[in-house]
Amino acid sequence: MFFGKLLPRDGNFFMLFNRHADFVVQAAEALSKLVANYDNQELRERYAREVDDAEHAADRITHEVNRTLHKTFITPIDRDQIHTLINTMDDVADLIQDSAETMALYDVRHATDEIIRLTDLSLKCCQRMRHAVSLIGDLSKPATAEAALKTCEEIDQLESDADRVMRSAMSKLFRGEDDVREVIKLKAIYELLETITDKCEDVANVIEGVVLENS
Repeated sequence: MFFGKLLPRDGNFFMLFNRHADFVVQAAEALSKLVANYDNQELRERYAREVDDAEHAADRITHEVNRTLHKTFITPIDRDQIHTLINTMDDVADLIQDSAETMALYDVRHATDEIIRLTDLSLKCCQRMRHAVSLIGDLSKPATAEAALKTCEEIDQLESDADRVMRSAMSKLFRGEDDVREVIKLKAIYELLETITDKCEDVANVIEGVVLENS
C-alpha cells in the first residue's frame, strides 16, 4: 500500500485531452473561415496562420501527454488507449493543416461547393469529437457513457455524409473538368478534407473502446 502511494498517478490526462480537442476545433474553425473567405488573399493568409498556430499548440499537448505517460505508473485508462487517442487526435490537427497548406501550394483557384461542404462536415466532426472527448473523464455515470457513445455514432454519420460528398465530387470532377492540372489539385484537396472525417471516426472508435471498458 505504501509503495502504491509513491507511484506517479493520473497525470491529468483528461484535462490534456480536452485542451488538445479545443485546439483541433480552433484549427477546423480557422480552416472553415479560410474557405469561406477564399477570394480574399489577406483573410486567407490570416486564417492559414491561425490553422498553423492551433496545430502547433495541439502538437505541444501531444508531446506533453506522451512525456507524462512515460512518467506515470498508474493511469486512469489503459496506457495504449491514452497513446492511441492523443496521437489519433493529433493526426486530425495535422490533416487540417495539410489541407490549408495544400490549397496554397497547389494554388487552387477558388473554393468549390464540394470544398465548402467537406470543410463544413470536417468542422462538425471535430466539434463532435471534442464533445465525446469531454465525456470520457466521467464514465462512471451511465448517462455520460451513453452520451459518449451517441456522440461517436454522430461522428460516424458525419463521416458517411462526407463519403457521399466525396464520391459525388469525384464524379463531377472527372466528368466536368477539362483542365488536368485542376483535376489533380482538387482531387488532392477533396481527399485530404474527407480524410479529416475518417480520422475523427478513428478517434470515435478509440473512445468507444474506452467507454465499453470503463463504464
